[in-house]
Amino acid sequence: MHCWPRNLLWLVIAGIGTLNLLNACGQKGPLYLPPADENIQTEQRSE
Repeated sequence: MHCWPRNLLWLVIAGIGTLNLLNACGQKGPLYLPPADENIQTEQRSE
């Protein structure tokens, strides 16, 4: 005898995982680091 709530749980988990994978396919845009700002000075500790 099969336990239908367990099968339903696995079906929901698989469905959510599939939707997450399909959602990630739509991400667009350039993947780059912004240029470093030359006016920013970092504080240096002198010991």
